[in-house]
This record gives sequence, structure tokens and C-alpha cells, in this order.
Amino acid sequence: MEVNQETIHHLAKLSNFALTASETARLVTDIKEIVGYISQLDQLETDGVEPTYQVFEMENVWRPDEILPQEADREALLALTAETRDYQIKVPKVL
Repeated sequence: MEVNQETIHHLAKLSNFALTASETARLVTDIKEIVGYISQLDQLETDGVEPTYQVFEMENVWRPDEILPQEADREALLALTAETRDYQIKVPKVL
């Protein structure tokens, strides 16, 4: 992977960052060092080594989905809210 100022400008544009010329130059140097450090892993001999997908010996425990009766009914739960509309809880706009 070639890391240059064009690469940094492209990544900054995708990330919606505004970078100065000195920040761009520093990032080029830093990212080249990081990529160089990580590329040392290419020198490792990994033939016959099983990939590690998980460090702990765990497995998913699945159970069947069941609809169980609940003590609270819809009207009781809706009565606890500040405002409802069409049997739904009305909340403030987020976006």
C-alpha cells in the first residue's frame, strides 16, 4: 500500500476531516511507520498454524424462542409513559 499525501487527502475527505499541510505530512510519516511495523508479520512462518478465531473455548448456546406470558399488559405499560399515540410510545425526535 502506497501511503502519500494523496492517500491522506482521500482518507481525510472520506472522514470529513480538514487537515493542514503539516498534519498531512506528519500523518504520511506516521502511517508509513505503522504499515511498516505491521508488515513485519509477513515474515512470520505460518504454515501449519491453525487460525485463531477465538481465544477462549466458548460456543454459542442456543435456545428456542418462546413467547411467554407476561404480567404486564400493553395498556398498563403504555399508561406508564408520558405520551402515547396509536398504541405506541411517543418519544422526542433524535435527528
